[in-house]
Amino acid sequence: MVGVSGEILLEDTQQGDRLVLAGRGAWIAVNANGLETAIESLIRKYPSARNVAIDMAQVERLDTFGAWLLERLVRAFAQSGREAKVTGLKDDYRALMDELRNVKLEEVPARSGGQALRYALRSIGENVASVGGSFLAIVNMLGALVIALLRVFASPRKIRITSVVHQLDNVAWRAVPIILLITFLIGCIIAQQGLFHFRKFGADVYVVDMVGILVLRELGVLIVCIMVAGRSGSAYTAELGSMKMREEIDALQTMGFDPVEVLILPRILALIIGVPILTFLGSMAALYGGGLVCWLYGGIDPDIFLSRLKEAIALNTFQVGMIKAPFMALVIGAVACVEGLAVKGSAESLGRQTTASVVESIFLVIVLDGIFAIFFASIGM
Repeated sequence: MVGVSGEILLEDTQQGDRLVLAGRGAWIAVNANGLETAIESLIRKYPSARNVAIDMAQVERLDTFGAWLLERLVRAFAQSGREAKVTGLKDDYRALMDELRNVKLEEVPARSGGQALRYALRSIGENVASVGGSFLAIVNMLGALVIALLRVFASPRKIRITSVVHQLDNVAWRAVPIILLITFLIGCIIAQQGLFHFRKFGADVYVVDMVGILVLRELGVLIVCIMVAGRSGSAYTAELGSMKMREEIDALQTMGFDPVEVLILPRILALIIGVPILTFLGSMAALYGGGLVCWLYGGIDPDIFLSRLKEAIALNTFQVGMIKAPFMALVIGAVACVEGLAVKGSAESLGRQTTASVVESIFLVIVLDGIFAIFFASIGM
């Protein structure tokens, strides 16, 4: 068999019912395709050979691909009742072959109807257990944050002002343009749709009430938090996950630093400070967009819009949205940091945890918004 470089990698000689195979050169990934083809043909070429000797003394390089192909060759002869013995393997490669020899390939049995049902129920159970594990991890993170915050209060010099300001710049200041644009468009769309439907009943002016209450109580904070979860939450997960992969977090612990205090607390504080600011700016942008559409599309003069807006909303309408913001920011930050610390050691794991971070954050933000809606309704706000 000839490799990519033209060298002979595997020679075969039959001596009666004995087959002698001699490996040569480099059994590495570059030559894997040619080796696999040769091995398949050898298995079919000598059906009468009872004893197989594989001499690897002339093999200069052996990686995982080559070792697995060698193990596959041995197993193929063994399955057909022929004894295959490997000789001449260098000591450097024996540990690799021993590991591969312990790998067991088991065929997955075809699922019957009952097995499919059990598999579905097991999957549901595993998913429920995963949700429970995620919830406990978030609660654990919140507890660790409280402890770190108490330590900082006990010794204010421990607070990392530079890190908090840096994270606040990333979370709030750099997010202002996209937040203003999105909330402005949302306000325009709400006002346009409201005018389109309310005009049928001659109640155009009530669009101002709808825009003001929806934006200040619900949509302003909700849209901002969803944007922050997708923008900053995913960034937190990716940053912490990369640190975990490079073992930087382990290095911090080895040096005696608490990763929660050094890495996570500044990020959470930046979110708790930044999200209410973004909520206020986003709500104002949405009201401006709604007022602009009411003026240009609905013929409602800006003075009338502002006068009606003052009548439609009260101080508690504004307070409801602002009270929600820091709690939603805390949830987004906790979920993002938990998922970042859950990254294992591969790029696939990093991508999976980042996706999970965004999905879980948005889901919990919506759930929290519903809980707050019930709570404020019960106390008359």
